[in-house]
Amino acid sequence: MFVDSHAHLDGEQFASDREQVIARAREAGVGTMVAIGNGDGPPKFDAGIHLAEQYPFMFATIGIHPHEARLADEASYHEMERLARHPKVIAWGEIGLDYYYDHSPRERQKEVFIRQMELAAAAKLPIVIHCRPSDGSDDAWDDCLALIGDQWARKGLGGILHCFTGNWPQASRALDMGFIISFAGNVTFPKAQQIRDAAMEVPLDRMLIETDCPYLAPAPHRGKRNEPAFVRETARCLGDLRGLSMEEIGESTSRNFYNFFKIAEIVESKVSPR
Repeated sequence: MFVDSHAHLDGEQFASDREQVIARAREAGVGTMVAIGNGDGPPKFDAGIHLAEQYPFMFATIGIHPHEARLADEASYHEMERLARHPKVIAWGEIGLDYYYDHSPRERQKEVFIRQMELAAAAKLPIVIHCRPSDGSDDAWDDCLALIGDQWARKGLGGILHCFTGNWPQASRALDMGFIISFAGNVTFPKAQQIRDAAMEVPLDRMLIETDCPYLAPAPHRGKRNEPAFVRETARCLGDLRGLSMEEIGESTSRNFYNFFKIAEIVESKVSPR
């Protein structure tokens, strides 16, 4: 069994065949998927919830992506506080900093990131982090990890560094603050040696896998629309790096997911593939 811990299944890229995509994932052994609830930004926070309500094996998040931080307002925060109480919502995210595209001013990104960490702490939800620095720089990593250290680490709720693109020292700092490191299809890319180096060091019991679909399809599907069934290829790559089988990586990362979110019993008893 595999878990796709981060999928943007609400996107228009899946509008014509979403049910078939989900069915293919189940046939490929993906037992659980997390529908990320950023949608198109405020005020659409329930995109993941709508999907999770339809499928017993799917969970959801809520949050404002750093791209749309400029759109955040008090109405957005109040709506997310309400949605955070939904039983299918297991995390707050993806949230964080993106200095690569700078779709929102950096100071505004920081303000919205901090506010969402406060809301997540009140809701007792872990956070899912998006962090992308500008080209050739560690600027977003420096700021993101510093803010997590100042504003979040002491809460004891932990979180996930989603689609990890940093280096081992950055991963190590996050691990020390109670985070899990999640690897996506880009770990298979030829130029991603830094990510593979980090994947060799992250303890096996602190690792997740994801697709971040429809983005970042792994080899041998690169250039195509990504989908949850392809999470197997990320597991295969990590297995090759660690001297393990794809199935062993799948089993280990699935166990990590269920244990972290304390939903192992629910998944095993009710939503295992038939």
